[in-house]
Amino acid sequence: MINKFIAHITFEAKTALKVGSKNADFLQDSPIQKDWNGLPMILGTSLAGVLRKEFDEKIADEFFGTGDRGSKTIISNALLLNEKKEVTETLLVDSQKSEFLQNFIVLPIREHNAINDKGVTKSTGKYDEEVVFKGTQFKFLIEMLNEKTEEYEEDKNKFFELLNLLSKNSFRIGAGSSKGFGQIKVIEITYDEFDLNSDKYIKLTSSLNTTLSKTYEIKEFDDKKYIKYELKLTPDDFFMFGSGFMDDEANMTPVYEKIIDYKKQDLSEEKILIPASSVKGAISHRTTYYYNLLNNKFINKGGNADIVESIFGAKKDNEKDSFKGNILISDVYLEKTSSKDTKVFDHVSIDRFTGGAIDSALFQEKTIASKETFILEILINENKVKEKVALEAFKKALEDITTGMLSLGGATTKGHGIFTGELKIIGDNKWKQKNS
Repeated sequence: MINKFIAHITFEAKTALKVGSKNADFLQDSPIQKDWNGLPMILGTSLAGVLRKEFDEKIADEFFGTGDRGSKTIISNALLLNEKKEVTETLLVDSQKSEFLQNFIVLPIREHNAINDKGVTKSTGKYDEEVVFKGTQFKFLIEMLNEKTEEYEEDKNKFFELLNLLSKNSFRIGAGSSKGFGQIKVIEITYDEFDLNSDKYIKLTSSLNTTLSKTYEIKEFDDKKYIKYELKLTPDDFFMFGSGFMDDEANMTPVYEKIIDYKKQDLSEEKILIPASSVKGAISHRTTYYYNLLNNKFINKGGNADIVESIFGAKKDNEKDSFKGNILISDVYLEKTSSKDTKVFDHVSIDRFTGGAIDSALFQEKTIASKETFILEILINENKVKEKVALEAFKKALEDITTGMLSLGGATTKGHGIFTGELKIIGDNKWKQKNS
């Protein structure tokens, strides 16, 4: 007798999601995957890929198949939930979309620059990426065939283990996990077991809006392979993570982003965004400095700076293939309370010969004046970062942030982006106070 386990999983994006479609677009370098209604979706193949890598090769081959054997597990596409917490499985023209779904027609664009080992933006290193709003909810299905043999209980446990993996703190969906994207929170899991010959199964539809009879207890847990760093930071003064755009007050403006609020069935007010990609770039540069310092390797002695690739990853070149980094970091969203949270600074370009102002060279930059304390969470896969000196260099870089020695964001040479606070490494008994 063959049975089938079926589970419906509903999850929420804790950070923005980057689920690329690999399609060309004139407006951005990386548009997201969309369904037949032009709404964000996540392909089942992407979900299967991130779940498969969590198992050892033998179990992964058994449950997800190989080139010679089919998969026992089927994973559907993850579809967007509307304001009624239902997926849209019919074709809608734009005029038929609810006001809530209309919010997903235009999605946030993230801009970022590639940084070299000197902390300077690389030429032709600017990218535009489309992302899905933080707070967006999706629903997908997992099916697993199971024969009632002596392996029945073992297979059943593996099915539940698969469901548990979704709530692991290191689990990420989509691309850019090391740049702040892809963190999720499982909201609900319902499941059922069916005899393939029963009337119950025959009457079952494939719709994700179908109600399953049992509720699975969600068990959030920490991945023991990862070291967890928490930076508790407070801005000393002004800071700015640039949006790349201007407004009626300034030539340079901070980046804001809205999130989806299902309770209000609408987008939220703009939030102050601290992009993980910007933070990662600064930490990478400072970690590289300390790594070479601890290894007594200096450029002025004829050497080249070694980048800590075991943590931050590497790009493909003529000598080696690219590989993903072993760091996970999440965006931070702060409340934008009033116009008092910003301050505009005026600047002029100076003639290097006369010391006077250059005509028509006045420009303004808008900075954030918020004093809100926040926590920046970073995970590093200790199993894949074998060098103790690399971890020591990384720790020193984080400590520099907490003492104000490493500024974050833009216009740091003008005194912006200084934070002070505390570093906590999970496993330590207490916060390590770092005084400015």
